[in-house]
Amino acid sequence: MTALRLAVAMFTVLPVPRRWHDDVTRERAAGTVRWLPLLGVLVGGLAGLPVAAVIARDPGGGLLAAVLGIGALALLTRGLHLDGLADTADGLGSRAEAGRALAIMRQSDIGPFGVLAIVFVVLTDVCALATVAGDDVWRGAAALTMAAATGRLAVVHAALPGVPAAHGSSFGGLVAGGTSRLAASTLTVAVLAAGSVAAALVHASPIGWPLAQLAGLLVAAGLRLHTTRRLGGVSGDVFGALVETATAATLLGLALTVR
Repeated sequence: MTALRLAVAMFTVLPVPRRWHDDVTRERAAGTVRWLPLLGVLVGGLAGLPVAAVIARDPGGGLLAAVLGIGALALLTRGLHLDGLADTADGLGSRAEAGRALAIMRQSDIGPFGVLAIVFVVLTDVCALATVAGDDVWRGAAALTMAAATGRLAVVHAALPGVPAAHGSSFGGLVAGGTSRLAASTLTVAVLAAGSVAAALVHASPIGWPLAQLAGLLVAAGLRLHTTRRLGGVSGDVFGALVETATAATLLGLALTVR
């Protein structure tokens, strides 16, 4: 349970105190990654509550509901993954060699590519979630929950054996190759099955939702391959970019399945 406690403390604002012996070892860091999909269900579900509340009050308030839901998700995660997305966009957009690009990503400021990436992803999230939600009280909340879980599943795939860590990356170095293929496969099946069940519960497509999740994972896989080639491996910032990219792509896919 130490890995779960560390995952909640590291990646959310939820008040889970870390104990004096909760050192972030390689084994525990790898364990936090395996808990990420469940953590996505937790924060996505909490962020979905204002979505359901607004639509229950005003069935035509899907856009406002989506803004509040995406904002709540960012607050629950301290904007950590959005920051990683911005840093990764700045590093890749610089067209510099790997060492210089990683140095740019470590800087505290955000450049134009980072700003554009955040704006594009957040707008996609909001518009797609509003489309999915429609006037159904719980559909938007279910979609946000599954998209958040899928986004974090992309990090599990990025921690498989054979995916290197970028030079100088602390968290990337701890978790790179730390997730077994069996664990990743099990989590993938579980998240996709949960998406199908969630879709059935809110009278959506039980086939279309897991397909949208798969599309989100494929988009994230493409980004992972590109960053590995350009930067030499993955890092904490790249993990954040994978979360946000897979989440947005999943929500977009879910929006396209709405009949």
